[in-house]
Amino acid sequence: MLPSVHHRRYLAVQAHLRALRKSAGLSQVDLATLLHVEQPYVSKLERGERYVDLLLYFDWCRACGAEPSAAVAALTKKGA
Repeated sequence: MLPSVHHRRYLAVQAHLRALRKSAGLSQVDLATLLHVEQPYVSKLERGERYVDLLLYFDWCRACGAEPSAAVAALTKKGA
């Protein structure tokens, strides 16, 4: 069974996504453009209204200038 988007582990994912974007100096619009999605989609991922797909997560990391493996390690340390 999948944990709810309101589970503490998924809350860590949401905060992590937001932190990656902000540390890269990107707005939601900027990131959406890089990911070829609409801005509301980025917002819904960051607010936990949608689950993040693994491949999209990798693309998100790379668009923010982060190596996915390092980002996953950091996320794991945060309790996800």
